[in-house]
Formats: sequence, C-alpha cells, structure tokens
Amino acid sequence: MLIEKVDPRAWLGKPASLPGLQVRGTWGTRHPQALGTRARSSSRTRTIAAIFVHMHHVRRKWIRLSAPHLLLPAELNRNCTQAQARKALRLSGARCLEMIEHLLSATSEPGLSPEKERKFLRDGWARTWPAGPMMVAYMITHEAHHRGQVCMLANQLGFKLSGAATSAMWGWERLASSC
Repeated sequence: MLIEKVDPRAWLGKPASLPGLQVRGTWGTRHPQALGTRARSSSRTRTIAAIFVHMHHVRRKWIRLSAPHLLLPAELNRNCTQAQARKALRLSGARCLEMIEHLLSATSEPGLSPEKERKFLRDGWARTWPAGPMMVAYMITHEAHHRGQVCMLANQLGFKLSGAATSAMWGWERLASSC
C-alpha cells in the first residue's frame, strides 16, 4: 500500500547531503555531532527502493531460518522497479504469513517437547525466540520502522506523502476488511 503512494521520481533518489540536515536537539542545538550522533553520509543512505528490498530480504531470512521447509521468494535487486518490489513484497508477505501460521499452530500441539517446539530465528547471530506474540510484534515493528524511513526519505527528497497516505498505513480495520 505505501509503495503505491511513493512518487516514482523518489524511488531511486538520495538526498544531496544528509550531513547538512538541520537536527534540533533537546536544548536547541542544531548539530548532530553536538548530540553525540553522526549524520549518515548520503553515499551510505539507502534509497527508497533499497529500503523496500531490505524489507523483502529480511523476510526471506526469517523464512529461511525459521521455516526452512517453505520455498523462498526470489531475491530482489536494489535497483528494481516499484512494480517488481510490490510483487516481491506481496510474495514474501504471503510466505511470512505461512511461516507464522506454521510456527503458531505447531506450538499449540499438546505434549510437544521443548526440543520440538517451533522457534523464531530473526538472524543468525540472535537467540531464538519461542514462536508467539513477541515474534509477531518484532516483525511488525521492523516493518513499521522502515515505513517511517520511507516517509521521511520521500519528504527529504521533496515528494512528501499525503496525509491520507500516511494515515492509511495505520488504518488496520480497513486493511483487515480488504483481505
């Protein structure tokens, strides 16, 4: 849904110079260095396309590590089109739903030993979590973080998303009824 609202001219764009952005701190300072943070150079800033590609690839990683029996959706190139990203995200989202259904249904089996309990592995370096609410909350939080990045980057590039578009991201009742 958000991907359809992004202006195509912003898709592969990067801000000219992120270090020059004015950041207001708690005490009125406008310099990120004074806040103890470093601004990210524009050469290291992801494009909107790259953010969506990252979301797709992270979903693939969750599936590969937590439900290896499921077929992985194809990888996506960082310079893909919006249509290619939309299709890939639709596929990886559907596969994540299969993964969640599998993990949650398996944990509810009576008498399941701890060794056979389904686990969610978010990354190769992270501890496994029992499949459950924390897993789903983590997945939603990760996606929400990147939706926020897309909105901010589109604004920085001069292609601010409409209030209706950003509000619709949180209209879960309407989204649920459209499924």
